[in-house]
Amino acid sequence: MEAAQGDRIIVRGRTVGSSDRHGVIVEVRGQEGHPPYLVRFDDGHETVMYPGGDFAVERGHAGQAG
Repeated sequence: MEAAQGDRIIVRGRTVGSSDRHGVIVEVRGQEGHPPYLVRFDDGHETVMYPGGDFAVERGHAGQAG
Protein backbone atom coordinates (compact mmCIF):
# COMPACT_ATOMS: atom_id res chain seq x y z
CA MET A 1 0.00 0.00 0.00
CA GLU A 2 1.15 3.52 -0.77
CA ALA A 3 -0.30 6.76 0.57
CA ALA A 4 0.61 10.43 0.85
CA GLN A 5 0.32 13.07 3.54
CA GLY A 6 -3.20 14.48 3.48
CA ASP A 7 -4.87 11.32 2.15
CA ARG A 8 -8.02 10.34 4.05
CA ILE A 9 -8.17 6.86 5.54
CA ILE A 10 -10.96 4.56 6.61
CA VAL A 11 -10.42 1.70 9.04
CA ARG A 12 -13.39 -0.67 8.74
CA GLY A 13 -15.01 -1.98 11.90
CA ARG A 14 -13.97 -5.59 12.48
CA THR A 15 -16.92 -6.84 14.48
CA VAL A 16 -20.69 -6.63 14.19
CA GLY A 17 -21.84 -3.29 15.57
CA SER A 18 -18.44 -1.58 15.47
CA SER A 19 -18.26 1.55 13.36
CA ASP A 20 -15.67 2.61 10.80
CA ARG A 21 -12.97 5.07 11.89
CA HIS A 22 -12.05 7.97 9.62
CA GLY A 23 -8.90 10.06 9.69
CA VAL A 24 -6.13 11.75 7.75
CA ILE A 25 -2.53 10.73 7.17
CA VAL A 26 -0.46 13.40 8.89
CA GLU A 27 2.95 11.91 8.09
CA VAL A 28 4.31 9.07 5.97
CA ARG A 29 7.21 7.55 7.89
CA GLY A 30 8.13 4.83 5.42
CA GLN A 31 9.96 5.29 2.13
CA GLU A 32 8.16 6.15 -1.10
CA GLY A 33 4.69 6.29 0.44
CA HIS A 34 4.92 3.02 2.34
CA PRO A 35 3.94 2.48 6.00
CA PRO A 36 4.12 3.27 8.80
CA TYR A 37 1.73 6.24 8.75
CA LEU A 38 1.01 8.76 11.47
CA VAL A 39 -2.78 9.08 11.41
CA ARG A 40 -5.01 11.66 13.09
CA PHE A 41 -8.53 10.30 13.46
CA ASP A 42 -11.55 12.59 13.27
CA ASP A 43 -11.98 12.26 17.06
CA GLY A 44 -8.49 13.81 17.54
CA HIS A 45 -6.69 10.59 18.47
CA GLU A 46 -3.30 10.11 16.76
CA THR A 47 -1.45 6.86 16.24
CA VAL A 48 1.23 5.24 14.08
CA MET A 49 -0.28 2.54 11.86
CA TYR A 50 0.77 -0.30 9.62
CA PRO A 51 -2.44 -0.84 7.64
CA GLY A 52 -4.10 -4.21 7.29
CA GLY A 53 -6.89 -5.54 5.14
CA ASP A 54 -9.44 -3.36 6.91
CA PHE A 55 -7.75 -0.11 5.81
CA ALA A 56 -8.73 1.98 2.77
CA VAL A 57 -7.17 5.20 1.39
CA GLU A 58 -9.07 8.03 -0.29
CA ARG A 59 -6.55 9.94 -2.38
CA GLY A 60 -6.65 13.54 -3.50
CA HIS A 61 -7.28 15.24 -0.17
CA ALA A 62 -3.85 16.86 0.23
CA GLY A 63 -3.87 20.14 2.08
CA GLN A 64 -6.47 19.03 4.60
CA ALA A 65 -3.92 17.56 7.01
CA GLY A 66 -2.67 19.78 9.76
